[in-house]
Parts: sequence; C-alpha cells; structure tokens
Amino acid sequence: MSLSDRLKKKTTGKPEPQGNFQGPGPAIRSDFLNDTKQRLHQKLIESLDVEALFKLEPEEGRKQVANLLQKIITGEKIPLNTEQLADLVEEIVHETFGLGPLEPLLHQPSVDEILVNGYSQVYIEQHGKLVLTNIHFRDDNHVRHIINRIAARIGRRIDEASPMVDARLADGSRVNAVIPPLALDGPIISIRRFKKIPFTYEDYVRMGSMNSQIVDFLKAAVENKLNVVISGGTGSGKTTLLNVVSRFIPDGERIITIEDAAELQLQQPHVVRLETRPPNVEGKGQILQRDLVRNSLRMRPDRIIVGEVRGAEALDMLQAMNTGHEGSMTTVHANTPRDALSRIETMVLMANPNLTHVVVMRQMASALHLIVQIKRYPDGKRRVSSISEVVGMEGDVITLQEIAKFEERGVDAKGEIIGDFVQLPIKPKFISLIEKKTGRA
Repeated sequence: MSLSDRLKKKTTGKPEPQGNFQGPGPAIRSDFLNDTKQRLHQKLIESLDVEALFKLEPEEGRKQVANLLQKIITGEKIPLNTEQLADLVEEIVHETFGLGPLEPLLHQPSVDEILVNGYSQVYIEQHGKLVLTNIHFRDDNHVRHIINRIAARIGRRIDEASPMVDARLADGSRVNAVIPPLALDGPIISIRRFKKIPFTYEDYVRMGSMNSQIVDFLKAAVENKLNVVISGGTGSGKTTLLNVVSRFIPDGERIITIEDAAELQLQQPHVVRLETRPPNVEGKGQILQRDLVRNSLRMRPDRIIVGEVRGAEALDMLQAMNTGHEGSMTTVHANTPRDALSRIETMVLMANPNLTHVVVMRQMASALHLIVQIKRYPDGKRRVSSISEVVGMEGDVITLQEIAKFEERGVDAKGEIIGDFVQLPIKPKFISLIEKKTGRA
C-alpha cells in the first residue's frame, strides 16, 4: 500500500485505526506513487555499489543512498513537492536497509509489540493496549520479502517446506513469522521488542510492578543461590522480569544462558550465551535446548539460565539444579504457581515417560525453591502477583507456601487497578538456611 492508502480511513466495517502511526507525508495518487516507488527502487539497486556500501557505517550508508536517490528523482523530473519527495526518499531507504513500512514503528520507544496480520492490517501494543495502525504493505509478496530479509540475516530460512521461523532483529527484538499454507490470510509477523536500556528493579518499583520489600526479598534469594522459576502467561513480562532478577547475580560468577531466540540482556561481565539451531534444508543439524543444557554442564557454569523451558530440557534443568548448579533460573508459561509445577512435571515426563509421578515430584521439590508469578492486568500493567516458596512434599504432592502477593482493591476512574503488595506473616523456610550459612540471625 502507498502513503496515501495509509492515510485513508477504512470504510469496510473493520476496526478504525487508533494509532498515530500513519506513515509520513500527505496523500499522493496511490497508483502513481506505487509505480514510481518500485521504478526508483529498481534504479537505485542498479546504481548502487553494494560491496562498497556494506563497508560503510549504517548511518553513512543510509546518507549516501538518500543522496543517490535524490539525484535519480531529480533526473526523472517526478512531479512531487518537496515534502512528498522527502517522504518518498525515506520510504525507499527503509525498503533498502530496514523493514519497509515497519521501520518507523521500530523507532518508537513506546511500541512494545508489532503484529502484522497480512499485508493490510498492522497492530501495535502501546502502554499495554492493542492499537490498529494505518500502516500497510503493498501486498503479500511485500510482507514475504521483509520476512525473508529478517530470516536471512541470522542464517535461518522460511519457505513452503518450513513455513514458520523464530528470529531476532539487530536490536534484540524477537520475531516470529508464519506464511501460507499455515497462515490462511497471508503472511503473519509478530515482533516483540525489548528496551535498548534494560529495565532495572528501580524501574519496576517506579512503575508499580513490585515494591521495595519484594526487591529486597528477591535480591537475598538470588544472592544466596536459590533456584527461581518465573511463571506467567503469554506477554506477561517473564523475560523482562528474568532480566531484572538476574541483575542480583554477583559479578564474579560464570553465567551460561540458553535460549531458542536470544532475548536476555544480562549485565554481568562473565556471560556465555547459547542459542538453539533449527534444521538445515536437508532436515539435519538441529540443536535443541536440551542439547545445550546438557553441554553447558561441561562448561563450568556457576549458574545456568534457560530463557524458557518448554519441552524435554525441563528434566536436564532440574538435574542441573540438583547437582551443584544452585542459583539457576528459568521461565515457564503458566497462570498460577501450582500450574507451573504441573507444567514442569508434564515436560519432564515428555523427556522420560518411564519416570513415576512421585519420583518427578520429589526431584522438583528438591530442585526448586521459589516460583515468582507475574501477570498482565486489565489496565495493561505487569505486576508480580505472587511469590511462593516450595516447602517440600506431603505424600505425593508438593507443598507451596505463599510469601507475598498483590491484592486488588478496585479500579480507579482511569481504569487502572488499585491494590497493594502484601507480605504475608510467614517466615520463609529458606531464611533459616541463609542464617545458618551466613551465621546471622
């Protein structure tokens, strides 16, 4: 779609766009602009010295391309005013170097997620709310071109034989793409963005995601090498919270991170980052998280951090926690701490169906210390909703003890949740262990 199409209101009964992301510039005749843009883009590619261009810094490269494009436009004598020409140059530069129509969104710090549902519908998540924008692609092939560019940059592929891909952008943002025949209404892109400057626990306190008492509690738990599971639903902020909590790990320790798509932004000096690998075009060469967890045990880790356990690697993670790699952390998709335990049990049994329920429960009760539940509330804010300690076993059931929680008291006039973080009058079991270790009461 052209710049003019982006600015037009929809009249098809679909949701009205609400965002301010309409693409640059005033309305121009769409057919004329589309034809012009594609012709200029082709001329630009033919005129570029690609080898020399890639030797330049990105900003210098963009500047040279913009200058060359201005000369081509001047030579073509295209009947557009100054503002329209500037917009056209910007759009073609985005097509050449970036993600086309999505590029302006990537420069907006308030945009947390970008969701492309086919070529004609782009949503963003902003301040915890989904908003429909006026940004469009030309057609499905245009979306496919952007997906191929993202995948190629990190050596991954997407085609009819492998129609899904997980990737990441240069800034660390996570990308998932699905193409037909799996996606019925055209190619789909989901981009989850991460802050260039990672959140700190001070930011979490300021935003009301936790209070200072919870910060002190988690700091003591991490420094004293408790094994922590962060649990939450999709988009609840598990990875961001894991980044925040991991900051409490002392600088002198060797940390190994294991992820499907690298998202963690640890600040310690001694961090080794591992990432899974999908199969090649022949269906060979795949490296799973389980393979990386096993290999990490030979790399002399002080702590192992698995970005998210979602399969058979749960068994190896528990065994690592039980065999000298204390203070390890991971995240899991679950709506409550009890659900988190059930899901981990299911994943362990996926790895070894011959294990019995009681054996798995005992291993979990021995390996896990804390489950931190995070939740996205209806007002769009993410908050630590509960912290539970794994106390032990009663029969064949793991006993949990809630230490702190967020209590809702209502909703204010702006629709924001009113509530307080409450520390329950229970002394955590691990406090006694810390007191014995440090000699302090």
